[in-house]
Amino acid sequence: MRIHVAFTPDEAASAPTGIVVDVVRATSTIAQALAVGYRRVLCVPEIEQARALREELADSVVGGERDAVRIEGFDLGASPREFLEPRASALILSTTNGTRSIVTAAERCDEVLIGSLLNLDAVARAAAERGEDVAVICAGYKGAFAFDDAYCAGRIVHALDGEPTDAAVAAALLADAFPDPLDGLNARTYGPPGLEADIEFCARESVLEAVPHFAGMRGPAAEIVV
Repeated sequence: MRIHVAFTPDEAASAPTGIVVDVVRATSTIAQALAVGYRRVLCVPEIEQARALREELADSVVGGERDAVRIEGFDLGASPREFLEPRASALILSTTNGTRSIVTAAERCDEVLIGSLLNLDAVARAAAERGEDVAVICAGYKGAFAFDDAYCAGRIVHALDGEPTDAAVAAALLADAFPDPLDGLNARTYGPPGLEADIEFCARESVLEAVPHFAGMRGPAAEIVV
């Protein structure tokens, strides 16, 4: 099993198994929402797509952010701390980086898993059980390298027993530099202030057993379930 890390979603990375990482905050939020009882998360790239889906689905809430700010008129933002209990059957989610990356990964990989530190061990086990090549796809920040996603990708590389590409080795070395996950996530230099509590929440390792995966496209939305 070969393991590759794509540090931005625009890299033309493909593999039988893809693991999308947007650790602060989209993939952590998706894992948290499905772990507490949401039945599905519908990920869409655009705000208007989210609003249109909200009109179509009766038992749903819509959450999301742009530049870490809750979108006007949405029920929720994108903080995993807002998803400690379900408010509907379906969550419709649109974020700056993560949801778009999930849709992109679904076009390139046979199976797409949603990875974070929260479900680190569970998602690594699920990928290993498939026994096929893995591409860990970092959402990045507005198309550019994001330190926190690369850190999380490195932790996933360590958790998998496979043959790493040079990019995967680089991610693993980056993870080695920060034994404390909170330090690893706080090493990021981009993004707005005010996310300290969310970063602390997202830095907890292997506290969830949920392994969200892509179930298919529902119009413009990538449907994620466990």
